[in-house]
Amino acid sequence: MNMRRFNGNRLVWFYRLFIAVFALTFSATSLSQQVPPIAAAANVRFAMNDIAKQFTQQSGMQIRLSYGSSGQLVQQIKHGAPFQLFISADQHYVDWLTQQGLTQGQSVIYAIGRLALVKAKDSPLTLDPELQGVSRLLTQGKLSRFAIANPEHAPYGLAAKQALEHQGLWKRLHKELIMGENVGQAAQFALSNATQGAIIALSLAKAPNYSSKVDYVALAPELHQPLHQAMVLTNKADSVAKKFFLFLQSQTAQDTLRKYGFDIPTLKSH
Repeated sequence: MNMRRFNGNRLVWFYRLFIAVFALTFSATSLSQQVPPIAAAANVRFAMNDIAKQFTQQSGMQIRLSYGSSGQLVQQIKHGAPFQLFISADQHYVDWLTQQGLTQGQSVIYAIGRLALVKAKDSPLTLDPELQGVSRLLTQGKLSRFAIANPEHAPYGLAAKQALEHQGLWKRLHKELIMGENVGQAAQFALSNATQGAIIALSLAKAPNYSSKVDYVALAPELHQPLHQAMVLTNKADSVAKKFFLFLQSQTAQDTLRKYGFDIPTLKSH
């Protein structure tokens, strides 16, 4: 009687142990198969979508991309967002994250961005690399709405502001400006004819599903400070995120970035 009770207790104990080990093993396996979330600036959306597909085709691994302005994404990471890699539109935000102790390893400048002046097909704005058409339309009193990304937290918005200041247009345009939350939204304003024009990322203007619907011209790079786009792994990065970080430095990724109008520097860690 006592022996049967003992054996029964042992069976219950082994059963519970088996369930516990199975649960732990299943949990570890599930975690290893999770798709790492990646934070990326809005200006690299189309290029990064292509690069992510190339990465999956070559490695069999997947990532999940979330886009926004670099400043907004930094705040999300600061407040605990689970992003494992931050692909910024400039180096400043990457350096700030590193100073806060939220990154691992060294950052890399992966691209140098360019600006573009865009307009809807039926806009009266004349396009040119020096923004002379913007000045003329403004002087004629025919420019009532013009879009850029918010320079407070979007690097491409800040570069657009610098270009307008360089050409003496910032104060003249101030009342006509519409600020997008990020450069992607500014691009949408021009596409939807909500504005007569916009200054956006050249990479967005060159995207096939956008360039076929608008007219654009690349702005002269001397109108603004260089857009050194940097990336860095966060402290939450797993092996898949680290492999994608390396893939972004590959010839395949660089060729795709060039296709979208980025200049590629000699890749250096910082």
